[in-house]
Amino acid sequence: MPSRKSSRPEPPKQLGLLWDAPGLMAGVDEAGRGPLAGPVVAAAVILDDEHPIAGLADSKVLSEKRREQLFDEIRAKALCCCIAEASVEEIDELNILQATMLAMRRAVEGLRLKPAKVLVDGNRLPTLKIPAEAIVKGDSKVQAISAASILAKVYRDRLCQQWHASHPEYGFAGHKGYPTAEHLQALREHGLTPWHRRSFGPVKALLE
Repeated sequence: MPSRKSSRPEPPKQLGLLWDAPGLMAGVDEAGRGPLAGPVVAAAVILDDEHPIAGLADSKVLSEKRREQLFDEIRAKALCCCIAEASVEEIDELNILQATMLAMRRAVEGLRLKPAKVLVDGNRLPTLKIPAEAIVKGDSKVQAISAASILAKVYRDRLCQQWHASHPEYGFAGHKGYPTAEHLQALREHGLTPWHRRSFGPVKALLE
């Protein structure tokens, strides 16, 4: 089909390339912007039209059991996928927004196959060398983004389970690093772990 230019305001792009270039499409999403601890995780997924995956949805509306099932199915059936992180140190140095963009860029660049375009959940784009579009609530609208949201969420939740195993007094298995009353009380009682983000308000307040 010939290229069509939308009449709406153009979304952010990279390199001024044609918007609807044919080829593989990657969906990108992140997990872990809000917690007080741990890396921010991003995933990029290129789905295989020949091997559809039933039940893809925003990871937040799925049960933990269903996310785990879909995690394995996505890894098995997708043409390719990549999960990447930006570390606690990078979050504290760059700020959480820029660290999130860094994790997303790493996820896209880590794909075994190069997509022709990238669709990213939200309203911000990482710096990429290929065309990209930000889609608000994309994790509920675009299957590849839904798949990316599931990979990122399950991967990060598994990290929290590992932290809980070594430091159960913090309750990471339950709150996943978010600033719940239980988590804040644990911080007051036990201090900080190496996984805590020193630049985040509640953690910074304890340091001061």
